[in-house]
Amino acid sequence: MSATVETPQISRIEVLASGLDSPRKLNFGPDGALYVAEAGRGGTGASIPSPTQPGASVFYGATGAITRIQNGVVKRVVTGLPSLALPDGSDAAGVNDIEFDAYGNAYAIVGLASNPANRDNLLQVPDFSQLLAINNFDGGASWTRLSDFGAYEQNNNPDGQNVDTNLYDLLIADNIAYVVDAGANALLFQRAFGGEPTLETVFPTRTTTDPLTGEAVVRQPVPTSVTVGPDNALYVGELTGFPFQAETAQVYRINAEGQPEVYAGGFTHIADLAFDKFGGLYVLEYDADGILNGSDAGALIYVSPDGKTRTMIADDELINPTGLEIGSDGDIYISNKGFIAGQGEVLRLSLEKDITFGCAPPYDLVKHCIMAISADSDLANVYYPLLSHSFPVQLYSGA
Repeated sequence: MSATVETPQISRIEVLASGLDSPRKLNFGPDGALYVAEAGRGGTGASIPSPTQPGASVFYGATGAITRIQNGVVKRVVTGLPSLALPDGSDAAGVNDIEFDAYGNAYAIVGLASNPANRDNLLQVPDFSQLLAINNFDGGASWTRLSDFGAYEQNNNPDGQNVDTNLYDLLIADNIAYVVDAGANALLFQRAFGGEPTLETVFPTRTTTDPLTGEAVVRQPVPTSVTVGPDNALYVGELTGFPFQAETAQVYRINAEGQPEVYAGGFTHIADLAFDKFGGLYVLEYDADGILNGSDAGALIYVSPDGKTRTMIADDELINPTGLEIGSDGDIYISNKGFIAGQGEVLRLSLEKDITFGCAPPYDLVKHCIMAISADSDLANVYYPLLSHSFPVQLYSGA
């Protein structure tokens, strides 16, 4: 008998949390709760030039947070994290991700979207561009700086472009912290959370045409997400920089030599990636028609395990989504309205749990295929003796 992996279908979309300040990446903790990084709303403190609004400034405030969603209760369990934003609280830079290691310890990264010299000389807030250890979840401000990725960019500038750092995604695997620096166009790592950051790879720039001038310009990759694939390789998605063309973002696979190879292309402004248990890839798009084209609608696209088909799973319900996580039940969790203070959300997209089987001859499905079915089980081999035979039955949950 063989299992058929169906294209996921959304049966319901619900809001689990609202009123968040620029929610970014999210992850499940060892307690089963969902933790969300909130970049905050800035404040009225020191300022640096805005990375997106020419002539404007973003202002510091200790308004970043980490929020826990558990048993229907939404609570900020870490507060006082650093944040930068425009005066209306939008366009925030702050805590962008939270992750847990195999021992249940929590870590976070703080973005900046600027030259680290501005952090040191103008803001004088050293927590920006750092990997942090979160000391506890008691509703207070308690963390420890572990590694200064901003200083690494300032001292090394591996992509040779402007000195700029914006830690945006964090992955912990095999006691290694992998950090995507969207400003530096680089993937870095740190072993055992000690010592200096190490460069894994730099993502390539591409030449394109400026639609305003018709001249050739260098388009930066702006990586935003990293995940582990079914082959245990690292996969990285890119947002792409100006002129923010649609359908030009790529998913890279990091090969054995540490070099990025194109795994899939034709996406628009990738915000996050996640593989499901069957090897299919979810690609979350921050803005599905291009940042400069007016609409803020994002999209969630599913790439089949064989890479041959792509299916739009959700679109208009998503407004500038920034984070993606798959639950143990196969449902999808998304940070929505990720750059809006006070309006951010966490959505749960429930999947239909249809189960599809095909029983190989000579066995008849109705008469002979005897199966135990669990909606939350993994793909597994189940052996059942029948008519002096032992034959494999593959169990597919549909989740």
